[in-house]
Amino acid sequence: MLKYTLILSLFLVSCAGYKLGGAKPAHLAHVQSIHVPLFANDTLLIRAESLATNSAVDAITRDGTYRVASADTSDAVLEARVASVHYRQVSSSRRDSLRSEELGMEIIITWVLRDALDPSRVLERGTSKGTTRFFARGNLHIARTNALPDALRRACESMTTRIADGF
Repeated sequence: MLKYTLILSLFLVSCAGYKLGGAKPAHLAHVQSIHVPLFANDTLLIRAESLATNSAVDAITRDGTYRVASADTSDAVLEARVASVHYRQVSSSRRDSLRSEELGMEIIITWVLRDALDPSRVLERGTSKGTTRFFARGNLHIARTNALPDALRRACESMTTRIADGF
């Protein structure tokens, strides 16, 4: 009986530091809701700002640490811009090294989380990167357009992780 009591007490003590709920950064403890206005777009990608905004709202909602709210009821405002897009060749044709078969897309999003009551007070800022790969067969423009939502989703998930978890 003593053996089982000892094992049970060791099991309970090993979980003593665990805390249920989110582990948001201490400087964002007062933030419960975030307003996400339409992102800015510094690239030539069509509809990138609306896709990025929707991806950010989805990522914040899926994470669950913060609520998405309107401008008048939120604790913070997330201002962001699609800063740049870069393409790189991942693989080329065996016969022609200049003809790409697979390309990589990298999207850079710069963002600032501001206090809703005092917009001059910056709570957090950063740069997030999202990457994806796609095949360059057929119409390259359509392939790039189809790859864009995936790269933006990855960048917004990175941004949300930074805001929600601090890393």
